[in-house]
Amino acid sequence: MVDRLRALPSVDRLATAVARAELSDRRAELVAGADDEVDLVSRARGRLRPSLRRVLNATGVIVHTNLGRAPLAPGARAAVAQVAHGYGNLELDLAAGRRASRHDHVEALLRELTGAEAAAVVNNCAAAVLLAVSALAGPGREVVVSRGQLVEIGGGFRMPEVIAQAGARLVEVGTTNRTRRADYETALGPDTGAILRVHPSNFRAVGFVEEVAVEALCELGVPVIDDVGSGVLADDLAVLTGEPPVRRSVRAGAALVAFSGDKLLGGPQAGVLVGTSAAVAACRRHPLARAVRIDKLSLAALEATLALHRDPVLARREVPVLAMLTLDEGQLRERAERLAAATGGTIVEATGRVGGGALPLLELRGPAVALEPGPGGADALAAALRGGEPAVVGRIEHGCVLLDPRTLAPDELDLAAAAVAAVRR
Repeated sequence: MVDRLRALPSVDRLATAVARAELSDRRAELVAGADDEVDLVSRARGRLRPSLRRVLNATGVIVHTNLGRAPLAPGARAAVAQVAHGYGNLELDLAAGRRASRHDHVEALLRELTGAEAAAVVNNCAAAVLLAVSALAGPGREVVVSRGQLVEIGGGFRMPEVIAQAGARLVEVGTTNRTRRADYETALGPDTGAILRVHPSNFRAVGFVEEVAVEALCELGVPVIDDVGSGVLADDLAVLTGEPPVRRSVRAGAALVAFSGDKLLGGPQAGVLVGTSAAVAACRRHPLARAVRIDKLSLAALEATLALHRDPVLARREVPVLAMLTLDEGQLRERAERLAAATGGTIVEATGRVGGGALPLLELRGPAVALEPGPGGADALAAALRGGEPAVVGRIEHGCVLLDPRTLAPDELDLAAAAVAAVRR
């Protein structure tokens, strides 16, 4: 520890480096014609801040993609810290002393929790779907998809482009609002590699609609890849009934079921594939598998999160996403009153969202704290809160900044209140 402290750069050396960089940038701006006044000291402080830093989520959106989606459970954070400390047995069988697979750390848990024969994990669900299509359909083969499921999700990720990237040919069946089993049966042929079923994620078609259940698709005699998206393992929760449970697709006989680790599973960013032994083995040996493999820190967090799901009661208490979804009115009211008292805000009724493309029609009603913005307006107050340490991100409604206690952990309420006090001094 003494040696590490001595190795820290001196104040003069650090300040000189930052000052030189800031002055160099400013000179370039002036040469380019800038005539504005800037606070170089403030900009220098900004250089010393890490770019990626902690944020208090007061938006009321539980799985907030811009804020890193699911916050990790305490046990998952501890697992990451332990693995990050030094080396780890990522691809080493400690008992046998030989190379092993990184999938082994979570495969047994995933088999236990989903009932699947085998499992593999990659870096996100988009990669999982791409790998699944590439491994089961591959170049020159056909992938059959309902027209109502040719969706685009965040960031311009479109299903037809994923299929094309895998080298497969897309075969569209049915219509935008109605697809029947007979539509699939007519489309199947000797070149069919797989049927791809895609969860619509952040939109829903309602009214005169029809789709084919996964059980019926699995009876058609070709491999079914089921992209269920959100990763629902807590399928006994009434609030999650609008999302497809992983276990149902496995029971139906899907060759591969793909889902995210950082949505309703409540873990780190990861793409999980569970299914038959043959299909998972095809994914593991595909050349693309190495390009999209998961890293050791995410794997540690995923293992710890999956272990919590062994006990549904424990998972609802320890996994933050599930805890936020199951907060009762009394708990929310208590948090709102505490936050309002500490900030001078007013309790109002508001509506939160699940986010992350899950349950887009579900409204999570509950109390929030409205902050009067003052002479600078709501935009100025929201910007000041985002610029604090830690940053606080709320939302603006009816000219006020709203802080939603649903997405603030109990130990974050005082930090949020202190941030409000700091910007109002």
